[in-house]
Amino acid sequence: MKQGLQALGMTLLLGLTVASAEAAPIWLLDIRDAIGPATADHVGRGLAAAEEAGAPLVILRMDTPGGLDKSMRQIVKAILKSRVPVAGYVAPGGARAASAGTYILYASHIAAMAPATNIGAATPVQIGAPGMPGAPEPEPKGKDKSPAAGTAMERKIINDAVAYMQGLAELRGRNSEWAQQAVREGASLAAEEALKLAVIDLLATSVNDLLRQLDGREVNINGASVTLATADAEVYVHAADWRSEFLSVITDPNVAYILLLLGIYGLIFEFSNPGMGVPGIVGAICILLALYAFQVLPISYAGLGLILLGIGLMVAEAFAPSFGVLGLGGVIAFVIGSIILMDTDLPGYQIAWPIIVAFTSFSALLMLVVLGLVVKARRRAVVTGLPHLIGCEASVESVRDGIAYIRLEGELWQVFSETALSPRDRVRVNAATGVTLNVSRVADNAPDKPQGESP
Repeated sequence: MKQGLQALGMTLLLGLTVASAEAAPIWLLDIRDAIGPATADHVGRGLAAAEEAGAPLVILRMDTPGGLDKSMRQIVKAILKSRVPVAGYVAPGGARAASAGTYILYASHIAAMAPATNIGAATPVQIGAPGMPGAPEPEPKGKDKSPAAGTAMERKIINDAVAYMQGLAELRGRNSEWAQQAVREGASLAAEEALKLAVIDLLATSVNDLLRQLDGREVNINGASVTLATADAEVYVHAADWRSEFLSVITDPNVAYILLLLGIYGLIFEFSNPGMGVPGIVGAICILLALYAFQVLPISYAGLGLILLGIGLMVAEAFAPSFGVLGLGGVIAFVIGSIILMDTDLPGYQIAWPIIVAFTSFSALLMLVVLGLVVKARRRAVVTGLPHLIGCEASVESVRDGIAYIRLEGELWQVFSETALSPRDRVRVNAATGVTLNVSRVADNAPDKPQGESP
């Protein structure tokens, strides 16, 4: 009797567990636009959260032109170690999974596409861009087929990408020959042709259609076979949170570029006017955010160095005029550095020309304004300190114990003269020694008389 109750209890517990697992919603994550650090962070944390929530399946809905190799590999690693089945789905109609998106689709446990979508063009962009110097030449046609030309570094990158893609194809049982063509030749396929060539597993018109076709399908998860139960399952859309949105903003090359320049100018203003506080604090924050963004972005340190050199030369021109030599060199270095700052040819990771032109114009204008103020200040007569008193005339106000005193600009000065002075004598300042003025009596001197007094 006791054993029967225990068995019944275990059965009920198992039934509740299964029901709970079946009741857990399917997670849907979107991969849109260029794949970068923010995308990798969103997908990685999304897969971990789906696993904790007991999701039976995660769908990665993709529409991307590709992205950064480092971010793509982070997403692939997250998929490969996931204990939740992952379905890569290129949708809606007109979407694509190009370049980095192809690798992610191949890494997914299930690969699906919507009609009128495409996949491929997985050649590394840095060396595969059309017309780019040193890019591999197309494979010759005909009997004489030799390996594609290129430098040793280009061949290493291509071979590494081919091996990576073929490894994913063999792991998921997909077409490895076409995977090699996608990398070496930049081949692309439409959804229907991809299904025929066993590049993908399913063709689905919508998420609901995909779930209907996946119901009852067996998937291998780290060596264990899992049967999917997706019919009539609820779908939870896991949107990007504030962290991913913030990371997406600051890792935008244009935003990172602006943050760097704002930070530099903020520190320059703070150092030129110590004690203001606000420019220094804002500048330091902007520079730290820019450095974090540059850490995860493919930047050229030569470009960054040229930008810093350009700003330094323009600042030097403003405070140590060299008739435009330093300023012109600074503008040229700044522009070249801004152009080559991003060490990639991906369209989503280039600095916009209007931003470069705007900041170059602002920097040059600021340099000219400061330079003009410096020149104007140098030409202006001295209005403070002892030197500006030389040449001034005044009347002796009083003589006490043989020492004469005059009043200049509201201040009483002790004066020294080689000739004896009397009150109301007119004197001219010749020099300043410490707090004593050396004066001489004005040659055409006549004692001042009170008004109304006859000579």
